[in-house]
Amino acid sequence: MSNQLIKDTTSPKIKTTFFQRLWVIIPVVLLAGLISSLIYNHHAEFSWDSLVAGFDQELLVFFLIGIFAQLVDGTLGMGYGATSTSFLLAYGIPPAISSTGVHVAEMFTTGVSAISHHRFGNINKKLVRHLLIPGVLGSVTGAYLLSDVIDGDVIKPFIAVYMIVLAIIIIRKAAQKNIVKKKTKRLSILASFGGFMDAVGGGGWGPIVTSTLLGRGRNPRYTIGSVNAAEFAVSFASGLTFMLFGGIEGWQVIIGLILGGVIAAPIAAILVNKIQRKPMMIAVGILIVILSLRTLSKLL
Repeated sequence: MSNQLIKDTTSPKIKTTFFQRLWVIIPVVLLAGLISSLIYNHHAEFSWDSLVAGFDQELLVFFLIGIFAQLVDGTLGMGYGATSTSFLLAYGIPPAISSTGVHVAEMFTTGVSAISHHRFGNINKKLVRHLLIPGVLGSVTGAYLLSDVIDGDVIKPFIAVYMIVLAIIIIRKAAQKNIVKKKTKRLSILASFGGFMDAVGGGGWGPIVTSTLLGRGRNPRYTIGSVNAAEFAVSFASGLTFMLFGGIEGWQVIIGLILGGVIAAPIAAILVNKIQRKPMMIAVGILIVILSLRTLSKLL
C-alpha cells in the first residue's frame, strides 16, 4: 500500500519533468536533424580549400552582423530579421539570398535562443501554443511566394520601405508611455500576419508580434521569451520552405550569421532584464532607417 502511495505521488513529478524537458529536447533534435541533412546534401559544395578561402573579410562582416542582430532580437524580442536584412541589403546582398540566409541562420539562432530563454524561465507556454501554428502557416506561405513566385529584384525597394515601416513601429513602441494592460484578441491572425511578413520581407515577426503584445501591456520578460520560442518554429518552417523551393545560396552569409547568432543568443537571454529597452529600441530603429535609406538610394 505504501509503495503504491509512493508511486502515485511521484508519477506527476516525473510527467511534469518530462514535458519540461521537451522544450529543450525538440529544438535539439530538430537542429541535429537539420545539421545532418545539410551535411548529407551539401557536403560536395565544401572542400578544405573552399573553407579556408571562405574565411575572409566578408565572412567576418556577416559574423558581426549575426552577433549584433541576435543581441538586438534576444534582448528586445524583435529586430533580428529587420536588422540583419537591412545590413545585408545595404551591403549589396540580393533579397532572395538575404532572406534565405537570414531564415536558415534563424533556424539555429532561434533554437539556441528558445533553449536559453527556457533555461532562464522567460517563457509563457500558453502564449507560445497560441502563436505557434498560425505563425508557421503564415511563414511557409510567405517563403514559398518569395522563393518560387516573386522576383527578388522587383521586390527589393519594397522590402527597404517595409524595413523603414518596421523601424518606425519599433521607435513608436519605445516612445509609448503609461501602457494600459488590455486583453489581446485574434492572436492567430497576428501570428499569421507576422509569420508571412517575416518570410517575405526578411524580418517582421518581432516588430509585428512582440510590439503588439507589449503595446497591450504584457509582461516584457515573458512576452520576449515566448515570442522568441515561437519564432524557432516559424523560422524552421520558412527555412525549410526556402531550402525546398529555392535551394540554398550564399553560404558565407548563412555561416557568418549562424556563428554570430549562436554565440550571442545565451548572452541576450541573460541581458533581457538588465538593459534599458527604450533607448536601445530607438537606437535600433534609427539604425534600420539609415540602412534602408542607403539601400533605396543605391536602387534609385
